[in-house]
Amino acid sequence: MYAALLRSLRSPRVLIAAAMILCIGCCAIFAAWIAPHDPQEQNLLSILVPPVWADGGDLLFPLGTDSLGRCVLSRLIYGARTAMLVAFFASLGAMIVGSVLAHIAGYFGGAVDWMIGRLVDVWMSFPPVVLSLILMVGLGVGLDKVILAIVLVDWTRFCRVLRSEVLVVTRHDYVSAARLLGFNHWQAIVREVVPATMPLLITLLSIEMAIAVVVEAILSFVGLGVGADTSAWGQMIADARQYIYQSPWNLLLPALAIFLTVAAFNLLGDGLRRTLDVRLAESGR
Repeated sequence: MYAALLRSLRSPRVLIAAAMILCIGCCAIFAAWIAPHDPQEQNLLSILVPPVWADGGDLLFPLGTDSLGRCVLSRLIYGARTAMLVAFFASLGAMIVGSVLAHIAGYFGGAVDWMIGRLVDVWMSFPPVVLSLILMVGLGVGLDKVILAIVLVDWTRFCRVLRSEVLVVTRHDYVSAARLLGFNHWQAIVREVVPATMPLLITLLSIEMAIAVVVEAILSFVGLGVGADTSAWGQMIADARQYIYQSPWNLLLPALAIFLTVAAFNLLGDGLRRTLDVRLAESGR
């Protein structure tokens, strides 16, 4: 495992993705110090000001203002905080629920595996985005509600993929040897099965973070995400639709922020998959 992590640190994909995520994470953590203005502060005398490099730009608003005179740069920075909070906590919650059920199903098999498998099949029969929208209607608006909705929808992604890996690992001789040495089921799963499935789990986690960013943007776009007093990239895109011809930057900039964040997480997931998976590392892919 440690050797695989060292390989990851030498991977250009992982390094580039980590640098991008680190920049976005710093914006999220230090938003209060980096943002030039309060993201909710309205200035009706400075409506739809263009970016500083365009004609009519203002140094006070480097990326311009929106239809209410709010600083676009400040809203983008605080939107990074919303996106990263959702990406981290929603992905972590989905990973915990899905991986626990996957290890139980794959290790014990039989009726337990059948019951969990049918639950996953039924849950995955609903389109994920539609199910998220339905959950948000019932749960209400708020950052914690968005995180809960994503956890309730995406745990199946971890469960289905990891279960197959656990089934393979459980059949290895060292797991049987551990049982013969007196390990109980809990010890065998934690000490033998979980370390073997950890590379796949880390890769799935990074990919799920990208999915969580997109889902949060979609929910905010339709008004079912975070509250109106919280900056979110999807919310910024929704607000900019009416003025797309007068101020296209208000729509393009948050869309670019979403694209870069999703690309960074996907690039990280691809890089980790290539370095942590022993089979891919040995084949040189």
